[in-house]
Amino acid sequence: MKQLTVSAETETPMVPKKLPAYRQASRLTHPQDTIVNLGTYAIGGPEFIVMAGPCSVEADPQMLGTAWEVKMSGAHILRGGAFKPRSSPYSFQGLAEDGLKLLAKARELTGLGIVTEVMDSSDVDLVESYADILQVGARNSQNFTLLKRLGKANKPVLLKRGLMNTVEEFLCSAEYVLAGGNHQVILCERGIRTFETSTRNTLDLSSILAIKEKSHLPVIVDPSHASGKANYVGPLSKASLAVGADGLMIEVHCAPEIALCDGDESLLPEQFKELMLSLTELAPHFGRSISTLTQKEPSAANNGW
Repeated sequence: MKQLTVSAETETPMVPKKLPAYRQASRLTHPQDTIVNLGTYAIGGPEFIVMAGPCSVEADPQMLGTAWEVKMSGAHILRGGAFKPRSSPYSFQGLAEDGLKLLAKARELTGLGIVTEVMDSSDVDLVESYADILQVGARNSQNFTLLKRLGKANKPVLLKRGLMNTVEEFLCSAEYVLAGGNHQVILCERGIRTFETSTRNTLDLSSILAIKEKSHLPVIVDPSHASGKANYVGPLSKASLAVGADGLMIEVHCAPEIALCDGDESLLPEQFKELMLSLTELAPHFGRSISTLTQKEPSAANNGW
């Protein structure tokens, strides 16, 4: 019969803890915080990282103009969707590889790394050849074939929480990537579906605390998709910083009124700039910092924006 060890101080049996289903994502097997290094920046450390850009890549001036604007306001990483999962088959689906090429052009212009969504395991090689971070959208958070393929990828994976996933289910999805050998996983809370209709989704800020307690993986917040309203993005961004998130993913568009996707939740560049200034001032109060990026003179690529 197996004997239990006893602490000399408390004389309480020291029972080994049972590992959860997300064993590699668990703090029980990895007590230290994971930091995902992205060259100049790292997600999960003291630096509060902000990803920003349009929901979808639409055209050359739109993408490059917005990229320059978020760069000048202090964003660390450029976001933009080349492949867009949409509820209606008649909605704009993205520019596919042409969109990836525009993202690569924006990276060349600004020096910002890019994060963009991959929707199918057959597209991983293509997207990986352009992107710095591979995003898994909420609708694919339990696409286990895709997650297994991303476990073999050589780029970091940003995994969004599913519309109706519990925290444990979310961490189990991350486990698929970790189990495949890719330990560069970033989690993203983007709101869950509830009975509430006043916002697009319900932002579950308490999940940040739960994830930090259960897992060592870095976690960021997407207040744009969570709320669906541009005027909610600022307060929710500040709340995310306060509750311990490692960063944000924010939608910014130079002309949201004509955006092909999610214009209602997109900030104008000047609104994003004001938010970045506020976050930079607030960050030290929560043990964080936001570095100032070196600014360059505008090039011909962003004329007219």
